[in-house]
Amino acid sequence: MASSTRPATLSVSLDDLAKMIDHSLLHPTMTDDDVLAGLQISKKYGVATACVKPYHITFAKEALAGSSVLVCPVIGFPHGNSSTEVKVFEASRAAELGGKEIDMVVNIGRVLSGKWDYVAEEIAAVNRAVVERGSVLKVIFENDYLTDKEIIKLCEICSDIGVAFVKTSTGYGFVKQANGDYNYKGATIPHLELMQKHVKGDVKIKAAGGVRTLDDLLRVRALGVARVGATATAVILDEAVKRGIGKERVEVVVPPFPS
Repeated sequence: MASSTRPATLSVSLDDLAKMIDHSLLHPTMTDDDVLAGLQISKKYGVATACVKPYHITFAKEALAGSSVLVCPVIGFPHGNSSTEVKVFEASRAAELGGKEIDMVVNIGRVLSGKWDYVAEEIAAVNRAVVERGSVLKVIFENDYLTDKEIIKLCEICSDIGVAFVKTSTGYGFVKQANGDYNYKGATIPHLELMQKHVKGDVKIKAAGGVRTLDDLLRVRALGVARVGATATAVILDEAVKRGIGKERVEVVVPPFPS
């Protein structure tokens, strides 16, 4: 989607914004108590899903009982290094246990090697296993590691296969900087526009990494993004309420985009 087509305003309700969010509970240091607190936030705000590590699927289902919040486990997370057979097994088991949306990391090394047949066959195998069990697949690219050409190719592959979502990042794709520090950009506006341009059919886009404020959420929604991964859910939605966004849809101005 070209920048000239970005809408100046959006019609949104609080529920519209909440149902864009997969509340992320994936940091490796999170205790069960930390995850439970995050699940309670997910339930309170009525987000789309709570994104959890596979061993927390049953734990999350129990905590979210009675709510509309789905459980979204991650597969091959965060670096995508498991073999195809392991990813298929992990995804199948996750769906059987109640994961309704499955976020899987591509084999990044094979993407960078240009082994596109391998990459496509793996995505197709995992997608088939997930769909057969009544769930949907989101495919994580880890854009910080990739060129535009590689992102485009992944969009084409995922569109041909017909996955539910393509996703920018894990939030853990740290790249070594010139000064020796490690950092990541996550969901950037140029990458989101690139993905929007090259996905086809019913494939939706999930932005993850760097969506931390209501303004961030409104900007990516204006680009056509359907879902975001976020840890700052409460901050984002509390700010929406402060700005007068409630049960009924209201017109809001899309914040200026970074130059």
